[in-house]
Amino acid sequence: MLQTIVLALVQSATEFLPVSSSAHLILVPRLFGWPDQGMAADIALHVGTLFSVALYFRRDVAAAVLGGLDLLKRAFSTPRARLALNLGVACVPVFLIGFFCNDYIEENFRSPRVIAVTAIVFGVLLYLADKTGKTEGNVADMTVKQALLIGAAQVLALIPGVSRSGVTMTAARALGIGRAESARFSMLLSVPTIGAAGMLGVLKLLTAAESQTLSVPEIGTGVLLSFAGGVLAIGFLMKWLKSSSFAVFAAYRIALGIYLFYIF
Repeated sequence: MLQTIVLALVQSATEFLPVSSSAHLILVPRLFGWPDQGMAADIALHVGTLFSVALYFRRDVAAAVLGGLDLLKRAFSTPRARLALNLGVACVPVFLIGFFCNDYIEENFRSPRVIAVTAIVFGVLLYLADKTGKTEGNVADMTVKQALLIGAAQVLALIPGVSRSGVTMTAARALGIGRAESARFSMLLSVPTIGAAGMLGVLKLLTAAESQTLSVPEIGTGVLLSFAGGVLAIGFLMKWLKSSSFAVFAAYRIALGIYLFYIF
């Protein structure tokens, strides 16, 4: 049960902070000498954080759903329709690349050395984009081209250590979107992205006999803890970005990468 609690807290804290949750879920068992928690546990922890972002941004999520209905009615000019369109466009690259390349990436890039490199490189990029990017842009005024560029950047997050939230926030900041608005769009984008990844993972579980380290009650506990922790992490980040920058997260990524090179 201790492993479940630790992994759930790690997942909830790192899913929305730009520091890579997948990297931490890979590293924590290795650092503590625990067996790999298995795909079912990873999916459950991500589902917990999916619920947390859906709850925190429930108005935006509802607007996106209604916007999707507007698009079906060919009403393209409403704010909620534009939000739905931008989220949909941003999802396309990672859906395509993830579907065809996810297994290869899992087999060849899931190592501490890869995580060390990506942690440092994308920590530097996050700092530079945040330092030089303009701050007046917002989600309401985002263009389809900007959404597509953010979605293309999200593909890089398939590599452990890059961070889905980190790379999408980096891209948004480089495009001149404000800090809090960059985080908001990144988190809204996590709903379809994590949802699709979860469904793909479930399909893999149903078609492959994979032994699981954690029991069903432990996985359920992990879902609840990652949900509660996710809500707190989102609230912390959104409050932080009202008056502070991404610099502390960039510094953490660089320090983590250097530490990983030292121990591995």
